[in-house]
Amino acid sequence: MSITITEIDTTDRAQVRQFLALPFRLYRNVPQWVPPLAMDARRPLDRHKHPFYRHSDAAFFLARRNGVAVGRLAVIDNRHYNAFNHECTAFFNLFECEDDVQASRALFDAAFAWAATRGLNKIIGPKGFTTLDGIGLLVKGFEHRPAFGIAYNLPYYPALIEASGFAVQGELVSGYLSPRTPWPEKIDQIAALVKQKRGFEVARFTTRRELMAFAPRLRELYNAALPGTTGNTPLTDDEVAMMANQLKWFADPRLIKIVTRRDELVGFLFAYPDVSAALQRTRGRLLPFGWLHLLRELKRTRWVNINGAAIVEKYRGLGGTALLFSEMHKSIVEGGFEHADIVQIGVENERMQREMRDLGIVFYKTHRVYQRAV
Repeated sequence: MSITITEIDTTDRAQVRQFLALPFRLYRNVPQWVPPLAMDARRPLDRHKHPFYRHSDAAFFLARRNGVAVGRLAVIDNRHYNAFNHECTAFFNLFECEDDVQASRALFDAAFAWAATRGLNKIIGPKGFTTLDGIGLLVKGFEHRPAFGIAYNLPYYPALIEASGFAVQGELVSGYLSPRTPWPEKIDQIAALVKQKRGFEVARFTTRRELMAFAPRLRELYNAALPGTTGNTPLTDDEVAMMANQLKWFADPRLIKIVTRRDELVGFLFAYPDVSAALQRTRGRLLPFGWLHLLRELKRTRWVNINGAAIVEKYRGLGGTALLFSEMHKSIVEGGFEHADIVQIGVENERMQREMRDLGIVFYKTHRVYQRAV
């Protein structure tokens, strides 16, 4: 029974549906899996609507055995990433497969060939279409439901990927914090001192309208926090517009914190109510009544995802980290949440991990990023 690999035509609705449907079969008996929001899952395959295709390209492969889909894979040529990082690197993403080495190898061989024809000499992943996508393959924490937007996969996936010659590039850890964990008052005291001494202020939003009015400055803030980091890509105006559209659905304005000094942007903390339970009930669909489940879950969820924090380079080392930690704890307590998932911190950031452990955060999930020469 041989494997056939097809590069799908993203204008063919039947092929797109087959690509998107495969995970629902593979995870049908996995209670932890959270379906992606349907419109988010379709968007990367829409070359007319996704802003990524205004500067870059991607291909989508489907593996079939006797006509039945058994695996899928996306391979990405992100020209903005390569220009910013001075690389010739491809990404792979959206990998799903039966426990079938022949199928996975055939998918990755197709990806390697596609990348090579474009002059790319390395492939890393899982890594998505924008800097806002989750990164890596889950290798620890399979018993836990993932934070919204973060990958969950079957336990045999690492073996399939390694069988195609990939080696580990790096890992990211996610942590758990309960508001019942004793909180060091010293953190809040340092934060108050930093605000007074450095002139830092924390902008808070009370309505979605206020948050949306600030959205255009998110690009300035995020991109200003990139110097001194590696493997990232500046946000474009189109990507910020797409993110702002997502904020309209999921954001609780009280959980978005912006640190300023006079009129200058200093740092940010992004947190979101976790709506994964609603997506499990609706299978990721908003229509016809899925949006009602989503709105109810936004109000009743006891989980919050801390999904991004950074300080602009010129203000690092001035106590801003303590201020962000203090605001993180306030977000959890003020929102009435019982559980917090601090999402994806690079293992190379040993200082931040040590500081977080001192706060009572337990790192309980690990995602791994792989690389291979093409």
